[in-house]
Amino acid sequence: MSLDHRLIDLLVCPLCKGPLDMQRAPEGRPVALSCAHDRLAFPLRDGIPVMLEDAARPLEAPAGCHAPRLNAARCPCPARSPS
Repeated sequence: MSLDHRLIDLLVCPLCKGPLDMQRAPEGRPVALSCAHDRLAFPLRDGIPVMLEDAARPLEAPAGCHAPRLNAARCPCPARSPS
């Protein structure tokens, strides 16, 4: 089952209401929608996004960051400056 790209444009992160990016498996199959701001990836199950914080997995933090689950506005690392 394929996820409609128009649907992706309408979906936002349930936590920060920010934009989501599609993550794909090496073979090109969509596997998750990710929020760079909250550093979370929401899985796709049978082509349906599971937009629950409990179902999300943390994304890898940028190099030099010591707070992998904090969003950019709250990150204390000097590598990340709040905007």
